[in-house]
Amino acid sequence: MKSILIVLTFAALSLQAGAQTATDSVKAVVNNLFTAMKNADGKLLASCFADSAILQTITKDKSGQVVIKNEPVQEFIEFVKNESIGAADERIVFETVKTDGALAIAWTPYQFYYKGQFSHCGVNSFQLVRTSTGWKIQYLIDTRRKAGCN
Repeated sequence: MKSILIVLTFAALSLQAGAQTATDSVKAVVNNLFTAMKNADGKLLASCFADSAILQTITKDKSGQVVIKNEPVQEFIEFVKNESIGAADERIVFETVKTDGALAIAWTPYQFYYKGQFSHCGVNSFQLVRTSTGWKIQYLIDTRRKAGCN
């Protein structure tokens, strides 16, 4: 009887450990984006985005003024899938992930390496929506800089 109770307890704990939370699901989509980039996988990359997704980058122009640049998702996908495997390597840390129903945010500081060389760093700010097919990135805006990239 004791051995049955122990087996059932471990089975219940295993099921709990395997259950994926909304936060885990959001992280999985974001991680898929960076896996796709590193593997030059356009199909996986496209699957991360909602149909009406928006990509933007905050930079500074030569005079130091803040500029917001828009990038069509399809252009980003084409760039990635035409790279060699390993060329686009963005290394992130999940600082914040929050969910409320079908809305999620993720804040991920990053360092970007291109063809093995450090290129820049910054922060990604993701807005995701849970659709009938799972979480999708609706909005991604990032900062890019070369200084202060500890």
